Amino acid sequence: MNLKKNQPLAPFTTLGIGGPALWFAEAASEEEIGEAVAWARERAMPLFVLGGGSNLLVSDAGFDGLVLHVRLRGMDVEIGGAAGERVYRAAAGEDWDGLVSRAVVDGCAGIECLAGIPGTVGGTPVQNVGAYGQEVASVIERVRVFDLEEHLFAEFTAAECGFSYRRSRFNSVDRGRYAVTRVDYRLRPGGAPTIAYPDLQRAIHASVEAGREPALAEVVAAVRRIRQSKGMLLVDGDPDCRSAGSFFKNPVVTEGQAQRMAGAGATKLPQFGAGPGLVKVPAAWLIEQAGFKRGYAVGAAGISSRHTLALVNRGGATAGEILALAGQIADAVEARFGIRLEMEPVLVGFS
Repeated sequence: MNLKKNQPLAPFTTLGIGGPALWFAEAASEEEIGEAVAWARERAMPLFVLGGGSNLLVSDAGFDGLVLHVRLRGMDVEIGGAAGERVYRAAAGEDWDGLVSRAVVDGCAGIECLAGIPGTVGGTPVQNVGAYGQEVASVIERVRVFDLEEHLFAEFTAAECGFSYRRSRFNSVDRGRYAVTRVDYRLRPGGAPTIAYPDLQRAIHASVEAGREPALAEVVAAVRRIRQSKGMLLVDGDPDCRSAGSFFKNPVVTEGQAQRMAGAGATKLPQFGAGPGLVKVPAAWLIEQAGFKRGYAVGAAGISSRHTLALVNRGGATAGEILALAGQIADAVEARFGIRLEMEPVLVGFS
């Protein structure tokens, strides 16, 4: 195991923020994961498992322990099932967008709306990654993990992962217990693309002639265009890309709460069904109604010039500045609508 001391963590995150890890190691195999975990346990040292770094805010002081960067690579495809479905078994360190592209080239539906999302395969079940009408929970068949407490490998079915909106057992009841090493996705060869989200529907109608079902590749292209228009596609040199994606989750509230929130807004409250008696409310709308506009800044931390939901590092921002801006936004939304926005990024190195 190759250990480094005082390794800066900012370069490993899309926000480009964060102090050093006291110790840092990269694992290219399951055996190396076990070795690193054992090394930290022997020293009673805190351990954090790092993936693609696209959903992290690292403290300015860094992390006083071992950061284990999971770099496992490899992918197998198995054809099976009555409908000839394909199971993609991808190692945790595989690039997520690369997997989406591979599936689309193979003509397999199920994750086309998740194109352009930065990060690695291992992070997708943790957050139940979703966008534009799809969630990975709908296609995940199995998740292989290393149990950091029991020091053994285990596998969970989708039902055992406890998936809900942006949640799983891995970021809730079992937060910090498991390191994901592989995810199996069951996709549909020849399946129709999912075009349920209004933004995506409009983009498809603008680029595909009426009456023709769009190809998976056309849906992926439309998703990428939308993401880039919102600064949510990683593009070199684009300052709006120095973010952790959506900084706040879209609140899921009761219909009664939604009615009360609607009365506090200056414009009609947009809402989407989220289950019996529940609706999902766009956090971006709440933020804008609370008085925050695109481009608003506090020091070197700001709101994206293209998407109210993304907080960006305008150059040299500290984690403290990002959190101060996030707190200012959350306080204003709570004061106006009576609901506290929940942050999406994982906080690393904070007490």
